[in-house]
Amino acid sequence: MDENRLSALGELEERLGLRFQDVKWLDQAMIHRSFAYETQASREGANEVLEFLGDAVLNLAVSHYLLKEFPGAYEGMLSKVRAHLVKRTSLAALARVLHLDQYLLLGKGELLSGGRKKPSILANAYEALIGAVYSDLGFDQALEMVEHHLTAHLPPERAAHLFQDYKSQLQEHVQRTLGQQPEYSVFHESGPDHDKRFQASVSVGKDLLGIGWGKSKKEAQQEAAKKALDELSTKFQAPAFVPQGGSSRRQAK
Repeated sequence: MDENRLSALGELEERLGLRFQDVKWLDQAMIHRSFAYETQASREGANEVLEFLGDAVLNLAVSHYLLKEFPGAYEGMLSKVRAHLVKRTSLAALARVLHLDQYLLLGKGELLSGGRKKPSILANAYEALIGAVYSDLGFDQALEMVEHHLTAHLPPERAAHLFQDYKSQLQEHVQRTLGQQPEYSVFHESGPDHDKRFQASVSVGKDLLGIGWGKSKKEAQQEAAKKALDELSTKFQAPAFVPQGGSSRRQAK
């Protein structure tokens, strides 16, 4: 590793706000397989293994973050939000924020085809970075970095919004526990055309579980679903299915 590369990696460390014990981990995370092949380097020198490891660490770290921030959420919604956070476009966006493209070593073919801008390459580089941090500094440091990035990329109020699809929550819960489908009906509307108000209900079988009002039919159905979740929570004396949101406990560094 020459001085220019060491200098570039030192700059990336400053951007990340951490210092590697062995900077070779960071270097490997930023080596795409195309570069390794073209320079006849060992395949183990590319970032694919770290990407594989980082994927697992990232999923665990995101799960930890969501459970801490939304302790009332159930598994189905947690899985959906986690999938949203770790999807390719989300990770590529984080890679762009960190300017990982500037530190990636790519083969000539990938460079000519715009590899530095490809979401797949950027997302893989971010996962490899997580794998490098875990390998060199341990899980606690990897978790801290992921939480810091998530807090910046997905503020608590925006994350809470992802949990507000009460109809999906109710459907998943009813299917899982009762093996049935909730049914909605809009049975009342009032007000002038420019300021309509709708009343909707949701039932499971013959049981009416919730009634809600809204400025649209969809809004009224969401409110009815929320009331139904509250009713089911009380009926079965279970923890609330609807998360109350959470504030970030870790301040961005």
